[in-house]
Amino acid sequence: MLHLFAGLDFHTGLLLILALLFVLFYEAINGFHDTANAVATVIYTRAMRSQLAVVMAGVFNFLGVMLGGLSVAYAIVHLLPTDLLLNVGSAHGLAMVFSMLLAAIIWNLGTWYFGLPASSSHTLIGAIIGVGLTNALMTHSSIVDALNIPKMIGIFLSLIISPLVGMIIAGTMIFVLRRYWSGNKKRLRIHLTPAEREKQDGKKKPPFWTRIALILSAIGVSFSHGANDGQKGIGLIMLVLIGVAPAGFVLNMNATGYDITRTRDAVNHLEQYYRQHSDALPHVVALTPLVPAPSDVSNNAPVEFHCNNSQAMEAITRSQAMLANLQSYSDLAPEQRSHMRRLLMCVADTADKTAKLEETSSADKRFLNDLHSDLLQTVEYAPIWIIVAVALALALGTMVGWKRVATTIGEKIGKKGMTYAQGLSAQVTAAVSIGVASYTGMPVSTTHVLSSAVAGTMIVDGGGVQSKTIKNIALAWLLTLPVSILLSGILYWLALKLI
Repeated sequence: MLHLFAGLDFHTGLLLILALLFVLFYEAINGFHDTANAVATVIYTRAMRSQLAVVMAGVFNFLGVMLGGLSVAYAIVHLLPTDLLLNVGSAHGLAMVFSMLLAAIIWNLGTWYFGLPASSSHTLIGAIIGVGLTNALMTHSSIVDALNIPKMIGIFLSLIISPLVGMIIAGTMIFVLRRYWSGNKKRLRIHLTPAEREKQDGKKKPPFWTRIALILSAIGVSFSHGANDGQKGIGLIMLVLIGVAPAGFVLNMNATGYDITRTRDAVNHLEQYYRQHSDALPHVVALTPLVPAPSDVSNNAPVEFHCNNSQAMEAITRSQAMLANLQSYSDLAPEQRSHMRRLLMCVADTADKTAKLEETSSADKRFLNDLHSDLLQTVEYAPIWIIVAVALALALGTMVGWKRVATTIGEKIGKKGMTYAQGLSAQVTAAVSIGVASYTGMPVSTTHVLSSAVAGTMIVDGGGVQSKTIKNIALAWLLTLPVSILLSGILYWLALKLI
């Protein structure tokens, strides 16, 4: 593994290690900042003791990271354009990473200190936007080109819509339970608060099956949180490595000859598809490039390659030339590896655009999506040591600092105590919605989904919410993006001035 860092001077290597430690520290903060989302309901409904609940959350956060895949990780990485990641020098890469992480850590620690369930996802994405905008202003480049606008819009929509979905689904669940699960005294127990249960039945614990459901749903929230938020840490580390040590990480240097052959076959099949459907694709793929390809595509790669429809076929031609008879990415020079990544991502981008055309048939959509996956399998990857490191940081972070935010969720959102049904509805909603988001590659806020779900159950159940707490949460929600954008932008500007 150490050979992947060859070529870095001592100073840059030391700063790289520090950057990786910063990422892991951010992920640990994310752990204890968001652990409350999984443990608050089981603790305040007395389904589990706090110590056991926290350990359970740590274990299933770890498993969530290990088994969650990488779709969310690369949704974070691709928020910044590939050209920005690949064309910055090592010093700029480090400045970018440290600025993002410091901004995210400062805001996360601040909101945690005041017990506000703010979103780590919003914070990180705001920090990335701040760096991209500052980079555009300082290099006098287009602000529109500074960020991956389509990806940003999709992420913003998921962050805005997910709390509303959480509130509606949880509210609907509690309505259904009230209407159809209140027929007798035994069923009514699910609508008791722990204090009411102790007063009525003289028991501190929830009814057996209610307790089992609460614990299982808490496990689901923990696993989903690990699968979604843990991937953000993986994406950050890959961002660090791609920006600072591109020679070893822009491509999967452990890719086998079979993996590379699959990539080469995908490029060839995509070219054939474009030729066969040339009449329907000129607005996505221009079969006659406006800019001619250089005579030597492998050794004279341009400093920058901007992907658009006029160069889509050119990207395929260059990719075919570089992949021909290639058995290992180690056979490419470091500069060629960076260009290979650009080309493959450009080819994959046009395949994705083609698959989304209305005139593309369902069978062709599946075919193009399969090719898209094969094209990026050696580009969108993460070494196992990164996944394990992030999983451990998130799991260990869950063991400390959870109580501040848990108190807010468990005691300060509703005017009355949380009933078993409310805790169960909120947790099931969070586990399912966050799990679906992880599967589809959308980074959502665990904090906002669960907090809004709790609020939804309180409103529907007639207890109402504490306006002061809701105002504070809403204020933190509204301020997170602009503050993190401004903070990371200022830090990035200062870092570049000091370089």
